[in-house]
Amino acid sequence: MKVLKIIGKGLSFVGIFLISIVVMIYGTGLIFCYGPSVHARNLFVTTLLETGQMKFAVKLFMNNSKVQEIVDSNSMAVFEENMDDSLINTEGNKDKDGIELVEISGSTYKAKMIIVNDPSRVKIASIYDGSWKEYGVTLDKLVKDSDAFAGINGGLYYSDSNKGGRPLGLVVKNGVIEYNNPVGIVGLHLVGFSEDNLLKIIDLSGKNKNEVEKLIKDEKIRDAIAFQEEASDANNHFVKLIINGESREVNGSGSGANPRTAIGQRQDGTVLLLVTDGRAASGHLGATAADLIEIMEEYGAVNAANIDGGSSSAMYYDDHYEMTSVTLYYSNSSWRLPTGFIVEKR
Repeated sequence: MKVLKIIGKGLSFVGIFLISIVVMIYGTGLIFCYGPSVHARNLFVTTLLETGQMKFAVKLFMNNSKVQEIVDSNSMAVFEENMDDSLINTEGNKDKDGIELVEISGSTYKAKMIIVNDPSRVKIASIYDGSWKEYGVTLDKLVKDSDAFAGINGGLYYSDSNKGGRPLGLVVKNGVIEYNNPVGIVGLHLVGFSEDNLLKIIDLSGKNKNEVEKLIKDEKIRDAIAFQEEASDANNHFVKLIINGESREVNGSGSGANPRTAIGQRQDGTVLLLVTDGRAASGHLGATAADLIEIMEEYGAVNAANIDGGSSSAMYYDDHYEMTSVTLYYSNSSWRLPTGFIVEKR
C-alpha cells in the first residue's frame, strides 16, 4: 500500500506538471492571438501555418474566417513579370574565382550568404543513379559525393519521417531530366540555371510532363529544381522575390517567420545563396518574405527566388556546416535530402 501511495503521488505530480505545461502553452497562444500587439498575432498565426506539424494549433485559438483574414493581410501580390535575360551579363564579373561567405542579421533571424562570382560553378547535386531511393542523404554527403566546395538544400520533396529520398515536381541535372511530374502541384515553379548560366524562375502551373520537357529544351535548362507558389490557411509557400530588378509587393510581412533558403543573381552573373535560421534556433523565429526581399535587394539581386525552407534549410561550406536544420537532434547536420544546389571547386 505504501508503494502504491508513492506511485500515486508520483503520477499525480507528473499529471499536474503536464497540465501546467499545456495551460502555459495555451495561455501563451491566447496572449499572442488576443493580446495588444496585432503584429505579434499575425506573425504567430502565419508562422504556425507554414510549419509541417503545427498548422492545427492555429484553429485552437480562432475560426477559419479570422485565420484567412490574417493570411490575406500578410500575403504577397501576384507577380507575373517575365524574366528579361538581357539584364544579366554573366561575363560582367572578371574575378571568376571569387567566392565569399557573409553573415547577415535581422531582428528575428540570423543568416549566411555564399556569394559565387562564377555562375557556372552552381549546379544541382542529387541522389539519382537511375532511380530514386526511399532515403535521401544529408547535405554534407551531397556536397562531398559531388566533390564540391559548398552547398545549400534544394527543391520540393516528400519529407515524411525524414526519409527525403523522393523529389516533387522537377529535377534537372547537367541538362538531363531526372524527375518530371508536375501535375497536381499547385503553383509549381522551376528554379535553376540555363546553359548560359542565367538564373531561371519559371511558372510551370498547368503544364503536363510533355510541356515541361519542351520548356526545358527551349529554355536550355542545365540544372533546376522545383518549388511551390501557394498561399492559403493550409500553406504559405512563395517563390518569386525579385524579377528584372523589381521587388515583389508584399502586404504586411508577406509571410510568417521561418527558416528560409533563397537564391538570387546579380547583373554581373554573380550568384547569391542565402540560408536563415528560425523556429527558436538561437532564440530566433526566422525570416519573413519581406526580410528575404530586403536582403536580396541589399546584395544587388536582379532576380531572386525563395526555395524549400523550414527544417530543410541548411548550408555546408568548406567542409563544415554554417547553417543547420532547426531540430536539436540535427544540430550539426541536415535533414535527408534528394537534391541540393552545390558550388563546384575550382
